[in-house]
Amino acid sequence: MLYRENGQFKNTYHADQQIFPILQDRVVVVAFLAFAFIGVPLLASDYLFLSMIIPFLILSLAAIGLNLLVGYCGQISLGTAAFMAVGAYAAYNLVVRIPGINLILAFLLAGGVSMVVGVLFGIPSLRIRGLYLAVATLAAQFFADWAFSRIKWLTNDSTSGSVSVATLEIFGWRVDTPVEKYLLCLGFVAVFALMAKNLVRGHLGRSWMAIRDMDVAAEVIGIRPMYAKLSAFALSSFFVGVAGALWAFVHLGSWEPLAFDINRSLNLLFMIIIGGLGSILGSFLGAAFIVVLPILLSQVPQWFGLSMSVATAAHLEAMIFGALIVFFLIVEPHGLARLWSTAKEKMRLWPFPH
Repeated sequence: MLYRENGQFKNTYHADQQIFPILQDRVVVVAFLAFAFIGVPLLASDYLFLSMIIPFLILSLAAIGLNLLVGYCGQISLGTAAFMAVGAYAAYNLVVRIPGINLILAFLLAGGVSMVVGVLFGIPSLRIRGLYLAVATLAAQFFADWAFSRIKWLTNDSTSGSVSVATLEIFGWRVDTPVEKYLLCLGFVAVFALMAKNLVRGHLGRSWMAIRDMDVAAEVIGIRPMYAKLSAFALSSFFVGVAGALWAFVHLGSWEPLAFDINRSLNLLFMIIIGGLGSILGSFLGAAFIVVLPILLSQVPQWFGLSMSVATAAHLEAMIFGALIVFFLIVEPHGLARLWSTAKEKMRLWPFPH
């Protein structure tokens, strides 16, 4: 009986249009954010931050950007890692060529550069769709791999394309420890997740969903396909570009073009499919599944006291991980976010069956 909305009346349009219209949801979200900003830095170890929590946050941000394009607008993309690479190398060039630039500004400008590149590779979406569009976006992946390996200016004349950053400093605050890196990433993810949630609830998000469901009918009712599709590519690439800059500067520190290869693109696509297409929460759940589960599986032999070679453990981990992906997709094709929505609906009706 705790999750009920009886007596929660809406007297204004503002109250009716809240992101979380039910009081219990608002309490849970505030408590969760308080725990994330206060509790986690006090409880988690450095290993947990570096190996699990920081990658989870950054990949969640990238998954949100991809979900805007694929889940909400219905435009398939296989070149997400390329836009992450654009954001990473754009931020690197801004930091190297503009001494003293604020790091947050560099990340946002890098997202802007990624947005421009995303719009360029999104132009084919005006004429093609489906698998043909997937192949067109895959071209961005191959182009980025070639550009950052061959064009020396983009890597500050590095022969191998490998670059590195020395220190992270924001408004005089030097970001060194894992806790400080975690708080930086958490701040970005919280702001961008709120931005994405408001985007999909507004006019722009509704036009994306209309294009996704039936583009011909959307055009008949006055939605411009060119504007809707290119805006989806632009904002998706912006989110992904900022995530790429965070991945390179905060998580990796030094990187090369192979850090943003096709496997990264496929992992991000798996995240939103498993988590739930067209769901901001699904982006977080899918990222948690992809990032956290392999680490937990690698620890299972130790928990049971089993001794096996590293190669055998890696093969078992890959097999179990793949089997779990298939299992979840069979049990709930709409993703983990749909399971959470179903559980909430049951809690709203409990203990009554209807």
